[in-house]
Amino acid sequence: MEMSEIRRAIAAATSIAVSLDLEANDATVLHNSNKLALRLTPCDVFARVAPVGEEVAELEIELAQRLSEVGSPVATLESRVDPIVYTRDGFAITLWTYYEPVTPDVSPADYAQALEQLHAGMRKVDVTIPRFTDRIAEAEEIVSNPELSPELADADRVFLSGRLESLRRAINDRDAAEQLLHGEPHPGNLLSTNNGPLFIDFETCCRGPVEFDLAHVPVAVCEHYSGIDQGLLDECRQLVLAMVAAWRWDIGDQFPNGRRFGEEFLSALREGPPWPTLDTMADRL
Repeated sequence: MEMSEIRRAIAAATSIAVSLDLEANDATVLHNSNKLALRLTPCDVFARVAPVGEEVAELEIELAQRLSEVGSPVATLESRVDPIVYTRDGFAITLWTYYEPVTPDVSPADYAQALEQLHAGMRKVDVTIPRFTDRIAEAEEIVSNPELSPELADADRVFLSGRLESLRRAINDRDAAEQLLHGEPHPGNLLSTNNGPLFIDFETCCRGPVEFDLAHVPVAVCEHYSGIDQGLLDECRQLVLAMVAAWRWDIGDQFPNGRRFGEEFLSALREGPPWPTLDTMADRL
């Protein structure tokens, strides 16, 4: 979000909290992208704020509640207020439990165990959710439409479009078992808390093979996750690189230094295997 939007978003979240008898005299920005993550104090509430219409907050709330009920390692909603989406000044606001971060970070073994527990819980939850191929289609639309990605060079457009199409076809042809997935269980969406590792941000949930989720996590985590199809994982890692590259060229992308990331992800795809994971790419940049 731009600074003017951030100020409005903070004011909206604070106003909602106060109207719910939560003392919110201050707000700290924890993360800023297409949505804003805030810590409201002294009530100690984690608020997620997004422009109305650009979020799937109701779905996220439903999934978080249902996954919590089956014992999945997920962050919970703020218990002092109703578990609904609040709106104010054009923003959709959801209120969650704030977890004080603990150190050290989650170990690869604990990360893998938490992800396996999450996947097991997700197999118990029956919701209508799109396949991961819908996210590929969104990336393909950005790449194929110069109005959506005007800074993407023609040669890169052809290369990226071809890679997205070939990977979608290759993964589909494997006919692997599919289930409900987190969609982006990367380290940024895993909290290290006194309650153990907890996953957040379920707006990207989709159906697909577990290897699609595993393509978002560090290599060391995959080494502790049982029953992985390594060939499928390699294809999913390429796919994640290609999709992230596409999003970084989106004209509306607000990711810091996004164009540089887009260029580096394209380079990684052209360099070939071994395919770097998202954490490796972040370390490079």
